[in-house]
Amino acid sequence: MRVISGTCKGRPLKPVPGQTTRPTTDKVKEAIFNIIGPFFEGGQGLDLYAGSGGLGIEALSRGMEKMVFVDQNPKAIEVVKLNLSACRFEGNAELYRNDAKRALKAVVKREIKFDVIFLDPPYAKQRLEEEIAFIAENELLSEGGIIVTEHDASIHLGQSIEGMICTRREKYGDTGISIYSHSHQ
Repeated sequence: MRVISGTCKGRPLKPVPGQTTRPTTDKVKEAIFNIIGPFFEGGQGLDLYAGSGGLGIEALSRGMEKMVFVDQNPKAIEVVKLNLSACRFEGNAELYRNDAKRALKAVVKREIKFDVIFLDPPYAKQRLEEEIAFIAENELLSEGGIIVTEHDASIHLGQSIEGMICTRREKYGDTGISIYSHSHQ
């Protein structure tokens, strides 16, 4: 596992120890960033199921200005801290140990809008449609922003969820990627 491109290109990332976290493979990560645009000009992101922080750190390496990392596993939060430190991104990140639902409610209170939101939950616990609906209803996505979901390839998410439209679906082995944005774009 490594940073694929940008200012930290080639930097290895530590995985979360144990079997509870399934890291996004470099192949899938590269495919995601080829789809959503290889580089960012600033902006703010949310990595809701951070794990090792690989997706959010990749976004920071590619020019995202700030990233909020959330995971309920204390080991994952420690690994994200180590990986952020290795890439010198501590000043561009906020870390929270929390479950996804509580974290989303906290974000609503802070009135933050994100340019990219990564949703890569444990496959067995995924509630992606519910989370996309919550993001839409609470206007957590900026104009032009996108939601990137990673899920089991056998899962087929709705084409339209609360005004969010699936603009792209891809499969990479047993991994599915579905990307959503505002329907009026």
